[in-house]
Amino acid sequence: MIHAIAMTVAIRWSRYIAALHPAHPFLPTGRPVVVSAVVLLMFFASVAEVMTWALVYRWLGVFSEGEPAIYFSMVTYTTLGYGDIVLEGSLRLLSSFQAAIGIIMFGWTTAVVLAVVQRLYQNRRD
Repeated sequence: MIHAIAMTVAIRWSRYIAALHPAHPFLPTGRPVVVSAVVLLMFFASVAEVMTWALVYRWLGVFSEGEPAIYFSMVTYTTLGYGDIVLEGSLRLLSSFQAAIGIIMFGWTTAVVLAVVQRLYQNRRD
């Protein structure tokens, strides 16, 4: 849901910007700023998802403190997988689902950013 909300905001905002007249003073220098803002928005969506997973791990009692839960969640979500913190038993399966979801979310983010770039730069000449 977090990613879906962020995507909806990004797409609606880019539609609004793309609908502005080509001579609008915001557009010649503003399109890279809009794309950067969308990337930042999607990044914050990913951070919110990592934090949500960290809260789940804390709720399940896997971690007693926040920092290790956030660290493990970020390393798992990004599929970096340092391996310095390893879960056991059925929790390994849960963390592998988080990693799979993280891959999907990064693909989704890429699709959103490309859609925004296409919308902003299609049929426009500088």
